[in-house]
Amino acid sequence: MACRMSLPQKIIAALGALAIGSFALALGMPVRAAPEARFATLQGESLATSDLRGTVSVITFWSTSCGVCVAEMPAMAREYRALRARGYEMIAVAVKRDRADEVAAFAAAHALPFKVALDRDGEIARRFGNVHVTPTTFVLDRRGRVLRRFVGEPDWDLFRALVERALQAPAQ
Repeated sequence: MACRMSLPQKIIAALGALAIGSFALALGMPVRAAPEARFATLQGESLATSDLRGTVSVITFWSTSCGVCVAEMPAMAREYRALRARGYEMIAVAVKRDRADEVAAFAAAHALPFKVALDRDGEIARRFGNVHVTPTTFVLDRRGRVLRRFVGEPDWDLFRALVERALQAPAQ
């Protein structure tokens, strides 16, 4: 049976998670650097994880055949539109089972405003810890460190709080 939390409980949980993460960073506890991977976007760009440094970035693994992935794309697009001017970047990585033409058609039909990349051979998923479940979303800070990995649709309150805190942190 799933446990449902009220909004105040979610806020308290989100603040607690942020406090714990901040405490760990303050103590110098290890924060994992995002793996170096190269992304080939539908727009013909080639960029690497290291190219994202200086931005708060989200890398989400998804599939056109994943109902949760498709359902969360409008929220991902809203977050991107609201935050991109503040140094927020996003790459939606279509997993290797997706056909390029289907991914391109989905991106065009839904006017996805962020970068969409193809993981044709599964190498990007391997580099990010053998991602097998979609959606799986990574939030990276400005220094290229993984702040959080969400498997399944993110808790949007926690997601927004994490991203906001990362955007407010000074770039180093």
